[in-house]
Amino acid sequence: MYELARRGLKAAVDAGADEAEILIIEDHKTSVDIRKDEIEGAKENISQGLGIRAIVNGAVGFASTNIMSHTEDAARSAVRSAKVRERDPDWRSLPYASEYPKVSGIMDPELEHMGLDACILQALNMVEGAKEVPGVIVTSGSFSRSAGKRVIMNTNGVEVEESSTGVSGFADVITTKGDISTAYDFAISRRNDIDFAAIGRNAAKLSRSSQHGISIEPHRTDVILHPFAFADLLGSAFIPSIDADNVQKGRSNLKGRLGEQIATSNLSITDDGLLEGGIETGRSDDEGVPSQRTKVIENGVFRSYLYDTYTAGKDNVKSTGNASRGSYFSTPSVGPRNFIIDHPGTDVIEDTHKGIYVNTVIGAHTANSISGDFSVEARNAFTIKDGQIDQPVRSLMISGNIFEMLGRINGAGTDIRKVGGVLTPSIRFPDTSVVG
Repeated sequence: MYELARRGLKAAVDAGADEAEILIIEDHKTSVDIRKDEIEGAKENISQGLGIRAIVNGAVGFASTNIMSHTEDAARSAVRSAKVRERDPDWRSLPYASEYPKVSGIMDPELEHMGLDACILQALNMVEGAKEVPGVIVTSGSFSRSAGKRVIMNTNGVEVEESSTGVSGFADVITTKGDISTAYDFAISRRNDIDFAAIGRNAAKLSRSSQHGISIEPHRTDVILHPFAFADLLGSAFIPSIDADNVQKGRSNLKGRLGEQIATSNLSITDDGLLEGGIETGRSDDEGVPSQRTKVIENGVFRSYLYDTYTAGKDNVKSTGNASRGSYFSTPSVGPRNFIIDHPGTDVIEDTHKGIYVNTVIGAHTANSISGDFSVEARNAFTIKDGQIDQPVRSLMISGNIFEMLGRINGAGTDIRKVGGVLTPSIRFPDTSVVG
């Protein structure tokens, strides 16, 4: 891969690039799909591809290919693209060579060599776990494991090579007797340490306990959001506002507010590219900037936006190592790494006299990421009475503003979950509007 990368960079420079960058990705993925308690299909996929950015007189061109013998052609195509584009006055440069930190827990040899039969067995374990609860079937589910390698190299001396693994499981279930109720559970890890039977079992228990829901009147009350629900709201209503690109384009409620108290003093949020075993952990971001820990909120005070190299150049600051790419055929943009929510934890349900507990929400993607306003449907919600889960709620809408709510957090659990790159416990908000 190194030799391939060098050939691509040389071809770009020979074609007239002032700077060039190449990202090469190899990935071996196994996926298993579940439908109605049965394995619907299983497949293995080995993919490889590369993307090249070329800069000519401040203009950026890009090309990609999944045919490795076409590397030089892709490089020349990126240069041609740059030559017909207008110069970007905000362009500074690609990243320069740096010392890279050591990270751990992102590569598991057991996952790397896991065969198809073992993957199917884990998927079946989710089904068997759900079957432990009578009257429930797994309507849909999936198992996925991957092992891959990436190389990032540019003409400014950046050379990063890294291997990693990942595994995840998901089960969505429905009751088959009595009142119809659905629920899901999910887990993700870098190591082969997930209890897949527990995923099915937890989803099934939640669907059964959600049956025969009651109706409630509109009111304001304490609301506790399970990590799944809170992570969804963060991803749609808050994280876009710390993206430096959105800030620079005036699409953020947090523009010009560094140093302000924007949350309760008990809340801190860290963006951590170095977290051991983190889903978004790596020695560098996706353009070769060394990974780091960035305090986004410290004791309620807003400390930092998230930057890639381009947006950092526009603000004349250093990148926070938050360049992210969905694949080799896309250019970098700003994205969070491991987004860690830190708040003193207790048995938050036991500490709540009266309120609502919400496991998941539907519609978080409709939140206004500029204002922070949201209105979502609660799924698998329950009333809380005298510190205990009481009755399921049939239908419930929750509305509010994420920025106001961060300032009113008055409790958190100890049930930290890894929801993709977000690590969070359950969070309690007082005086929240709920509509049955």
